[in-house]
Amino acid sequence: MANIIITGCSRGIGFELALLFADEGHQVLALSRNAKPILDLSHPNISAFPFDLCKESDLQKLNIFLKEWDTVNLLVNNAGMLLNKPFLETTAQEFREVYKVNVLGVAEIVKIVLPMMPKNGHVVNISSMGGVQGSVKFPGLSAYSSSKGALITLTELWAEEYKETGPCFNVLALGAVQTEMLEEAFPGYQALTTAREMATYIKEFGLTGHRLYNGKLLQVSNSTP
Repeated sequence: MANIIITGCSRGIGFELALLFADEGHQVLALSRNAKPILDLSHPNISAFPFDLCKESDLQKLNIFLKEWDTVNLLVNNAGMLLNKPFLETTAQEFREVYKVNVLGVAEIVKIVLPMMPKNGHVVNISSMGGVQGSVKFPGLSAYSSSKGALITLTELWAEEYKETGPCFNVLALGAVQTEMLEEAFPGYQALTTAREMATYIKEFGLTGHRLYNGKLLQVSNSTP
């Protein structure tokens, strides 16, 4: 059984992912700003506490918790901020907030967890089809899609830097998934994929994908977006 950290677990894909791993017997640290939904499960294999990856004090909380674990086998950076707003109406502060969550916060968590990961450990970063060069782009997503493109490049760089010592780094560019975050950004849009379906795929990839992939971007989408 693995020790697994997942961010963005209050709802949607992260919530389903934490539950799937825990039901298989893995030990899961489920991190999100709103920890109540995951704590309400009272699952014996899930640990959780309120966590904002942009706050230094919460990053220190993570450091303290990890003293209870000998190793971290899998890190899934799932937390994200989606902003749908015309570029000229997007403030510099809004741009910074999106990048703090989708890029800088991920980098800070990787810094903390990396020393605890074995050579065969796996870091899975959750990006978006909007961040893939050459993919169809949509107006209003300047901050979000560009930040997800940065995450793709970071993944490739980390895989190269740690290819001799591990862990492996891979990134999944997801298409539209029917989650609360999607509904908030695009009211009325109906995606073809449920959060549970996508979480099931990510679970299997997290546990096995590093055997065949390192530094790779996989496009996980059956639609445009």
